[in-house]
Amino acid sequence: MGREQEEQVRGGHVVVMPYPSQGHINPLLQFAKRLVSKGLKATIATTHYTVKSIYATNIGVEAISDGYDEGGFPLAPDTGTYLTAFKTCGSKTLSELIRKFETTASPVTCVIYDAFLPWALDVAKQHGICGASFFTNSATVTCLFHRIHKGLHTLPIKIEDTPLSIPGLHKLDYPDLPGFVKSPDSYPAYLAMKLSQFHNLHQADWIFGNTFDDLELQLPAAEGVCELWRGTLIGPMIPSAYLDGQIEGDRGYGASLWKPLDHKCKKWLEQKPAGSVAYVSFGSLVALTPKQMEEIAWGLKESGRHFLWVVKESEREKLPQGFIEATEEKGLVVTWCQQLELLAHKAIGCFVTHCGWNSTLEALCLGVPMVGVPKFADQYTNAKFIENVWGVGVRAKEEDDKGTVGREELQLRLREVMDGKRSQEMRRNADKWRELAKKAVSKGGSSDNNINEFVAQVCSDGKKRVEEEKHMNGF
Repeated sequence: MGREQEEQVRGGHVVVMPYPSQGHINPLLQFAKRLVSKGLKATIATTHYTVKSIYATNIGVEAISDGYDEGGFPLAPDTGTYLTAFKTCGSKTLSELIRKFETTASPVTCVIYDAFLPWALDVAKQHGICGASFFTNSATVTCLFHRIHKGLHTLPIKIEDTPLSIPGLHKLDYPDLPGFVKSPDSYPAYLAMKLSQFHNLHQADWIFGNTFDDLELQLPAAEGVCELWRGTLIGPMIPSAYLDGQIEGDRGYGASLWKPLDHKCKKWLEQKPAGSVAYVSFGSLVALTPKQMEEIAWGLKESGRHFLWVVKESEREKLPQGFIEATEEKGLVVTWCQQLELLAHKAIGCFVTHCGWNSTLEALCLGVPMVGVPKFADQYTNAKFIENVWGVGVRAKEEDDKGTVGREELQLRLREVMDGKRSQEMRRNADKWRELAKKAVSKGGSSDNNINEFVAQVCSDGKKRVEEEKHMNGF
């Protein structure tokens, strides 16, 4: 065995398995990079359809099967069928991957799996190795679903049941609740998947949350949060260049399911005054109705502000006829961009966002105030924190039961965040959270210390595993 191989063994080897969507791949891949920077060997295990999108350096990439290797989720007839196939095929191929490394210098010592895929923990235990669950939502949302799983709240949660009190966390009014818990029949397969995260969680050796202590555990009784959900907070999982700089050259996640238009975005932004541009993006999954798209479009135009709007190719036909031509002096519409680089640009003054957790963390880490336009799931809860807890933005009010934000409302909220009476306070708060996020992941910070503790345990397990193998082989 060579010296390099010996060092790999001493460091331990983790297999990191994300749910195959952009918002789940990014934070788990970033965590893998953090672990590699601290001496572990990491291998990303992702589906055949997404494996080609991973291009991070110093990390191995291996394919596992979800049963739809040629095209992934879009080929499945429905969500439930996809998840069942992924469990069956994924369990088999993950097991094969672990066996593949058993005879190498770096046997797998831990499987870090997306909490959406709890069957991965069963596979890890079958091989006698550690399993660590990784939650991609906020601690607040995770705790709420864990309490529902335990029967502490009955679905649907009705307006008369609110405000909802979770020990150690902020109270949630009815508009703040995740959509799944108010209307459990709306996305039954996803609700079932959310609750399944907890069925074997007591067997996990580690439980990770992509958030940090100062961000959510601020109340006097916050320690009680972990009495039920014993999560270790290791976030925010944002490329190091935007926070602590501990990982050299780490400016992107290292995965993209879309081709970004970097040059076009950068060139356009360079020509705009500092803080003058409203960046608008609703993430990789949200699909707006034609009415919602129309109101956002004309709201941006009538605001008279510079704007950069990410509209996926599948959504472009919903844009009002003539909109792009009518706004070419003020606006730029693109199919995708590197969001972190955009948020870090001096020209950006506001982020109009669906309040997905990753987008929320990115804006917090880069000090950008927000206008929240949540659409489903945990986005409503995140919007509540953006406005009422962290004080870094506002939530736009909806004008109908379909979640449409009217053009006048959008203009009002843009004005409030970008140059209203409270805009400077929001910017000061945004700067505060950016510094606290940096502190958490920097050397000696709460998240950094938690990661170091995990690394030390994995290294210890790796040494034990190697010694056991040597003994079995008569060395």
